[in-house]
Amino acid sequence: MIQEVLRELPTESTQQAVAYPSLFVLVAAGSLVPVVPTGALVSSAAVVAFHRMSPLTLLVVFVVAAAAAFLGDVCLYWLGQRGVRSRNGSKWLEAITRRAAPERLAQAQEKLDEHGTVVLVLSRLVPAGRIPVMLACLLGRMPLKQFVRGDVPACLAWAATYQLIGILGGSLFREPWQGVVAAVVLTLLISGTPALWRRVRARTAG
Repeated sequence: MIQEVLRELPTESTQQAVAYPSLFVLVAAGSLVPVVPTGALVSSAAVVAFHRMSPLTLLVVFVVAAAAAFLGDVCLYWLGQRGVRSRNGSKWLEAITRRAAPERLAQAQEKLDEHGTVVLVLSRLVPAGRIPVMLACLLGRMPLKQFVRGDVPACLAWAATYQLIGILGGSLFREPWQGVVAAVVLTLLISGTPALWRRVRARTAG
């Protein structure tokens, strides 16, 4: 029995050594190029950590996810700043602008004027809210240091929220893969519902 447990330990350590860097890279890349469902990645990792019954593993997932999201945000904002300062703009600024609907940008600019960097926290928690607020910060010439101060609690709150979704999915099912599927479906519904609602409303209005 003891020998079997000892045989499994290196395998689990190896899996963690691969899983954490992979999670970091994917979340950072998803924050920099918003095509990867980063929320689903964090929730899935939280499901696996929950089934291992290891508070330390959950903590590591939280720290890795928050740090990766922060790094991606800061890099994207820095690249956007270069585009704002340049006469010809940049592909990064153009990409951010394309992803921010005019009405969402106007709302973000209004809320940013009223509440300052607090809006950054909410933008990370509201589906499709991060990019319009980031663009509003860029167009308002917010310094990078000020953006960083607001983005730290935003990334912490974001990581905690999606980790809680994963813990919820893991607690509802006995098998980890079932919890992962539930967490992924839930996060995709949360992120996709606002966009679907805007399309339906636009067709109705048209």
